[in-house]
Amino acid sequence: MQSVDTAVTDLASAVKKFFRRLLPVMLVMLVCNQLNRSNIGYAQDHLQADVGIGAAAYGFGAGLFFIAYAIFELPSNVMMEKYGAKIWLTRIMVSWGIVSFLMAFVQNEMMFYVLRFLLGAAEAGFFPAVIFYFARWVPAGQRGKATAVFIAGSSVAAALSGPIAGLLLSLHDVLGLRGWQWLFGFEGVLSVAVGIIVFFFLDAKIQDAKWLTAGEKSALTATIDQEDAQHTSADGGKVNRWKMLLNPQILLLCGIYFSVQLSIYANTFWLPTIVKQIPGTTDLSVGFLSSIPWVCAVFAMYFAAKWQDKAKSKRPLLVAALLVAAVGTLAAAVATPVLALVFLAVAAMGFKSASPLFWTIPQSALHPLVLAPAIAIINSLGNLGGFVAPFGFGIIKEQTGSVVPGLFALAAASTVAAILVYFLKERKPAGDVTEKAPAPGPTRMQPSTAK
Repeated sequence: MQSVDTAVTDLASAVKKFFRRLLPVMLVMLVCNQLNRSNIGYAQDHLQADVGIGAAAYGFGAGLFFIAYAIFELPSNVMMEKYGAKIWLTRIMVSWGIVSFLMAFVQNEMMFYVLRFLLGAAEAGFFPAVIFYFARWVPAGQRGKATAVFIAGSSVAAALSGPIAGLLLSLHDVLGLRGWQWLFGFEGVLSVAVGIIVFFFLDAKIQDAKWLTAGEKSALTATIDQEDAQHTSADGGKVNRWKMLLNPQILLLCGIYFSVQLSIYANTFWLPTIVKQIPGTTDLSVGFLSSIPWVCAVFAMYFAAKWQDKAKSKRPLLVAALLVAAVGTLAAAVATPVLALVFLAVAAMGFKSASPLFWTIPQSALHPLVLAPAIAIINSLGNLGGFVAPFGFGIIKEQTGSVVPGLFALAAASTVAAILVYFLKERKPAGDVTEKAPAPGPTRMQPSTAK
């Protein structure tokens, strides 16, 4: 039997090893995910010139990804719980890599639509699977940090996607392939390769980790098991996902996240188009300039995380981030192309910081075994903003020749989301598992359970 001091030391050592060994793997996976999501933003003009895909068709195809993502998110979550996060994350990466590779051979709008839908179906469940993996490996006190680092990595990935896309697009006519074919082909193969490596690198269970000592395995397993036991409901912790959809707090979270995703994916898919309005830009310079807002977002998320650690309530910080996004987007709508890029950097600092701030709220209120399905619901419904934003911008661009009206709409959506934040309920941050919890109801963010 371990002494208390030894167990505490072993637990701290095990968590540090997780952050050093496994979290970087998750971040590499996230980079691949971001590359495959955002590459069509840089290929848009080339697809229009070579394949005849116009602004409205591009917007619809870009958004169709999120329709499939929403449809298959919950089924993917169920399969992940059945087969385990390790196997399911590998499946997700390999399948989305194959579909992305096939995008290099798109020949018409219908093929574009089908592949974008299949890409969304392939990627569905990625984020909940990562959160579930954290819940099986990281104690509750460190889980928020792991999630925040992972989400912050999305900005680093977005910043890298621009330069990488610019370099690949510059390979125009190399080996007889167009630049956009190199873009889709290379990033697809990369995802497949990383997915295969992930299968051999990730450990399914704590006891399988050869890089942990026996004491570290014992301390980490005991802590996770104890946290599960303290929170498991009388019916064994089984969750009725459909009844969770009736929880007003979860629906409110879906609405706020929908607004955040509107801003994220409007910029992901249309930022290169806005940057191209700057005179003298090329594919390569557009790629590098488009990374500026995401680089700024990385720094903003770092400081937001530091303030978050000291804050008793995350709601004021989330409101501030959403309002910064609204002001930056509004200013970008009325500015010159160069200043628009500056203000969009300000907006990115707001809406990207809002994402990790947002996820601390459900993470603090839901048990890890309930967290994965709850996040699957919030993520799938909220991600529909990823359909509305690019599709809406595409229609606006085709009808007016400008994306300015879309920027006004984004500013309004962020403002409304900031107002909705004040209707969220937060638990006391003490983490006291002995406090008396009221019966599950809509005001506690506790999902309904069923046998």
